[in-house]
Amino acid sequence: MSDKDPILDILLKEYDKLKTEQAQRIGFRDNLLYVTLVLFGTILSIALANPTNHYALLVIPWVCLILGWTYVVNDEKISAIGQYIRHTLADRVQKHTGHTDLETLFAWEIAHRNDHRRKRRKIQQLIIDEITFVISGMIALGAFSYLVPQPPIGITILAGVEWVLLIALGVDLIIYADFGKGR
Repeated sequence: MSDKDPILDILLKEYDKLKTEQAQRIGFRDNLLYVTLVLFGTILSIALANPTNHYALLVIPWVCLILGWTYVVNDEKISAIGQYIRHTLADRVQKHTGHTDLETLFAWEIAHRNDHRRKRRKIQQLIIDEITFVISGMIALGAFSYLVPQPPIGITILAGVEWVLLIALGVDLIIYADFGKGR
């Protein structure tokens, strides 16, 4: 830290806090996938153990929606922190240091985004996210409609709402996918 420029000290402390928050959000976001899989296994074991439990399949789309939306929100915040560091914070540090090459300020924030395989990895991650949070919920709804061919009208409406919300989540996963490169 700089003893000469208290603003620079504050900016570097802000960077440290942002990186700590970003790391915590990454861990939380990534663990949501594991939690989702465990919940799917638990719900499926209950739903398929006895024909009277098939209605439990309707819980899976809600798990998908709640955990999927939490995943999207955290993923967006992780990207937003990175963007803030690359643009706003780097610019502010550059002004206080007189450093002329913005590409070397917080270089890792830019370098990891320039990997030539980044786009492929991001597409693969989007596919995994869609399978985990959207397709699995749709499969549960399809299985429910197969196993319970004539549910009460209220349940049919509930399933329709779940379909619409899953589609909306799928669209949001695509919208918030960060395929960008560089700064």
